Amino acid sequence: MTRLAGILAVFITVWLTAALAGPAQAQRIGPVQSPILTIDADRLFTESDFGQRMVAEFEARGAELAAENRRIEEALEEEERDLTAQRAAMEPAAFRELADAFDEKVQTTRRTQDAKTRELNLAFEERRGVFLTAAAPVLERLMREAGAAVILDKRSVFLSSNAVDVTRAAIDRLNAVLGNGVGVPE
Repeated sequence: MTRLAGILAVFITVWLTAALAGPAQAQRIGPVQSPILTIDADRLFTESDFGQRMVAEFEARGAELAAENRRIEEALEEEERDLTAQRAAMEPAAFRELADAFDEKVQTTRRTQDAKTRELNLAFEERRGVFLTAAAPVLERLMREAGAAVILDKRSVFLSSNAVDVTRAAIDRLNAVLGNGVGVPE
């Protein structure tokens, strides 16, 4: 089944569910009354207080790692200059041994720093998962109030009315309920 056919199947299923629900749907109160809502998940994260705190925290950690990388790079460049300066006064075999050891040190350092970057990115994605878990009850309430059966990420929707986009309302509610996320269990 193509992606569009899948989306249409979901839409038809949700629409039929909402249509069969009838008057009960009309009694719900929310930002919009629609069986389908959309949300911009990236905006939800980056514009919420919780997401902004996390982004700032990880940007600071990334800046620390970048500064560490620059310090290491400068030290390795100086060590390389010293090694190059010694070359003329050394036997080729002895120099080759020092050069190979230096090369191994550079490769090990690069792997270590790359691992730190991957760990930082993984930690960020894990914290983003914590955000989404904490946001779920707020989004669920918003969905029920709007009489919706589903909230789709705007990136997955081919075409929709802006009226069903509840991103701003969701951000406002998340800020009210979760604040900046301090105290939300990891």
